[in-house]
Amino acid sequence: MGNSNTSFGKFLFLWSGELVSAIGSGLTSFGLAVYVFRLTGSATLMAMLTLLAFVPALLLSPAAGVLADRYDRRILMILGDSLSALGLIFILGCMLLGNVQLWQIYVGVTISSIFSSLLEPAYKATVSDLLTKEQYSKASGLVQIAGSSKFLISPILAGFLLSIWDIKLLLIIDICTFFFTVSVTSIVRKGLVSNASENRDSFIGEFKEGWKVIHGNRGIFILVLLTSVITFFLGFIQILSTPMILAFSNTATLGTIETICASGMLVSSILIGVFSIRGGYVNILSVSLFCTGIFMALFGLRENVFLICTAGFLFFATLPFANTSIDVLIRKNLENSVQGRAWGLIGVISQLGYVVAFALAGILADYLFTPMLLPGGLLASSIGKLTGTGEGRGIGLLILVSGFFVLLTSLLLARSPAVKRLENANV
Repeated sequence: MGNSNTSFGKFLFLWSGELVSAIGSGLTSFGLAVYVFRLTGSATLMAMLTLLAFVPALLLSPAAGVLADRYDRRILMILGDSLSALGLIFILGCMLLGNVQLWQIYVGVTISSIFSSLLEPAYKATVSDLLTKEQYSKASGLVQIAGSSKFLISPILAGFLLSIWDIKLLLIIDICTFFFTVSVTSIVRKGLVSNASENRDSFIGEFKEGWKVIHGNRGIFILVLLTSVITFFLGFIQILSTPMILAFSNTATLGTIETICASGMLVSSILIGVFSIRGGYVNILSVSLFCTGIFMALFGLRENVFLICTAGFLFFATLPFANTSIDVLIRKNLENSVQGRAWGLIGVISQLGYVVAFALAGILADYLFTPMLLPGGLLASSIGKLTGTGEGRGIGLLILVSGFFVLLTSLLLARSPAVKRLENANV
C-alpha cells in the first residue's frame, strides 16, 4: 500500500507539470487565434491555425508511440516539451524583429505540433508505469482536469493579460512553463526504472506489432473505431458552436457561454478524480454517450442563451465519464510493454474523425444546412418552426443532427459483445 501511495504521489507531481503546461498552451492557443483573426479578418485562416496545431501531432503519434516503447518515456517527454518550445521561440523572435508574417506563425505552430507529438503516448504509458489498475480511473479524471484548464483558466487569464500587454507576453509565459514541466519530469524520472528495451525489433516491426495488438483484440478495435465515429460528430460542435452563437449575440456573450459550458467538464473531472469509478465501464460509457447526444442536440435546437448554457454544461459534463471509461477499458487490456506504440495508434485512429469534421464543417454549414433554414429556404416552413430560421439556424440543425448520430452510436456500442468482454479482462 505504501509503495502504491508513493507511486500515486509521483503521478500527482508529474500531473502538476502537465497542468501548468496545459494552461500555458491554452494561453498561446487563445492569443494566437485572436491575433490571426485580427490580422486577417478571416475565420478560414484562423481555422487553418487550429489544423496546423492539431494534425502534425496526430499523424506522428503512432511513430511517437513506438519510440515510447523503445526508449525511456520520461526522456521523450522532456524532449517533446523542450523542443516544442522552439516553435514558440521562432514566432516570438519574428515578432520582436518586426511585423510577423502569417506564414511564420504557421511554421512556428507546426514545429511545436511536430515535437509535442512525443508527449502524449509517452505520458499515457508513464501513467501505466506509475499506477495500479485500481488507480486508473482516478488518474484519468485528474488528467482531464488538466486538459480542461486550457478552456477554463487560460481564456480568462489570456483576456486579462492581453488587456495590459500583447501576444508576446503570452508566448513568453508559455515558453517559461516548459522549464517547469521539464524540471518536474526530470525529478520523477530519477525514481523510476527505465522502460527502454535492450532487444529491439526494427522500428517498422514494432509499429506493426502495435497495430497487431489493437487489431488482434476485437473489443479494443471496435471501441477505437466507434470512438473515431463519435469524434467525427463531436467535431461539428467544436468548430461550429462559435459562429452559431455569434449569429445572434456578441463576443462577450460568447465568452460567458464558453466558460459556463466548459465548467461542466471540470466538475465531472473533479468528481471522477475524487471518488473514482470502480467498474461498470461499458454501461457508464454507453449511458454517458447517450446523454452526450441528447445535450448536443438541445445545444443546437434554439437561439436561447439559457438553453445553450444548460445543454452545453451538461454536454461537457458527460464527456469525462465517456473518456475515462474508454481509457480504462483499453488500458487494462494492454500489456505495459506495448502501451506506447498502442496509444500512439489509438490516438491517431480515434481522432481522425476530428480531422474529417474540421474539413467538412464549414462546407456543410455554408452550402447545405444554412440555406435550408434561411427565410424561404427548403426547411424554413417545416423544421424551421422548431429550430427557428436565420443565419445561425442551419448550423444549429447540423449540430442537432450530429447529436442524434452520437446517440445512435452509443446504442451500437452498448450492444457489442466484444466491447463488453473488455470489462472483465486483465493482462
